[in-house]
Amino acid sequence: MKRILVIDDDLETCRFLSEIFTDEGWTVESAQTPARALTVARGSNFDLIVSDINLNAEIDGLALLRTFKQELPNTDIILITGFGTLEKAVESVQEGAFDFISKPFNVQEVIQTVRRALDQQKAAPAAREGQQQISLEHSAMVGRSRKMIELYREIARVIPSSSTVLVMGESGTGKEVVARFIHQRSPRSKNAFVAVNCGALTETLLESELFGHMKGSFTGAIADKKGLFEEADDGTIFLDEVGEMSPALQVKLLRTLQEGEVRRVGGNRPIKVSVRVIAATNRNLEQEVKEKRFREDLYYRLSVVTLVVPPLRERREDIPLLAAHFIEQSFQRTHVRRTIADDTMTILMAYDWPGNVRELENTIEHALLYARGNVITPADLPEKFWSLKPAKIPKAQNKLVEMFQDLPSLDELERRYLIYVLESVRGNRTRAAEIMQIDRRTLYRMAERHGIRMEEADE
Repeated sequence: MKRILVIDDDLETCRFLSEIFTDEGWTVESAQTPARALTVARGSNFDLIVSDINLNAEIDGLALLRTFKQELPNTDIILITGFGTLEKAVESVQEGAFDFISKPFNVQEVIQTVRRALDQQKAAPAAREGQQQISLEHSAMVGRSRKMIELYREIARVIPSSSTVLVMGESGTGKEVVARFIHQRSPRSKNAFVAVNCGALTETLLESELFGHMKGSFTGAIADKKGLFEEADDGTIFLDEVGEMSPALQVKLLRTLQEGEVRRVGGNRPIKVSVRVIAATNRNLEQEVKEKRFREDLYYRLSVVTLVVPPLRERREDIPLLAAHFIEQSFQRTHVRRTIADDTMTILMAYDWPGNVRELENTIEHALLYARGNVITPADLPEKFWSLKPAKIPKAQNKLVEMFQDLPSLDELERRYLIYVLESVRGNRTRAAEIMQIDRRTLYRMAERHGIRMEEADE
């Protein structure tokens, strides 16, 4: 029988996880402090440890993770987290966590993640020892929405490999940020990261840029020139807007991916290269393949791993976090501290952001330049926002603004969200559980933990 150790400073969380794991037939023990957890773990053999990352103690979950990996290298660890940044999520995986699960819990997701950890054959210790220890920088990949947590998880998994990655998403969502992040934390990080926009160059020029050319191969070719694939040897090449590539260049790119070699324009000798390819597009390549505008075989070569960066309008709850991130970046440069007025945030939450995160960043920069005091008001926003009056914003979005405005802790945010959902469905517990994608037992325990009384309602 599999043995699991649950670590969380919240007794109700320990009880809840212990109950669902016991129902699955696993033996469970729990601990509420790092000291107790270490004592229990050292005295017994556990197949898996499930630990909160935010422990109210002198040691946090990541530090505890490092200790466990040193003392119990053959025991997998899953972290419970409320990550708000890509860096923290990836750091947990690179420190040796098997995976992470986020609050509020989706019971089936928790069970599936634990089952996958228990079923998977343990990797050789030597393979884990070779993982990189890196310093983590800040990026614009910020958010706690479920879609972002899923994206963080996929990025963390793909970093150690050399697999080709296709990053899909609308313009301004941060596709190149994802590509650079993967490269900077991969085994190829000490070598070149080369980016090219395939839609910004003519076919002839793009071919020369990618594959190089020989002297005299065309007018103006006065010397031999390395292509970007050669420049990126042992590193990463980022092909932005790969969907814009002509059919002829698609054939040449496919050959490079298949053979691991390039042939310069006007040259006869193939040149071996070892390059990781990360491609990006805002087009639907599956549809492009159906309409015969993009080669099917190349699509499958590029999409070994596909990452989808969600548009900002589909993760509005991340807007306050992103705005605070950009304001903090400005503070680091100018040492002028500013905040956003409630009605200003209401307007930002109501806007659809066709330009996505890039547009939000530019909007915050504009507002900071025009702000006449330490509070950003609606008048400081670009003119296109002036017609979005707070009074026109739906009540539900005003409620979302209230929930996120003061950047509450994840536990407090969970409490506010539960109240909001219960109010929205007039206390219908079945409907509330469906909306939150949890079962009713989880709903009851969540309400009990936060001291929320659920009113009776027709179901």
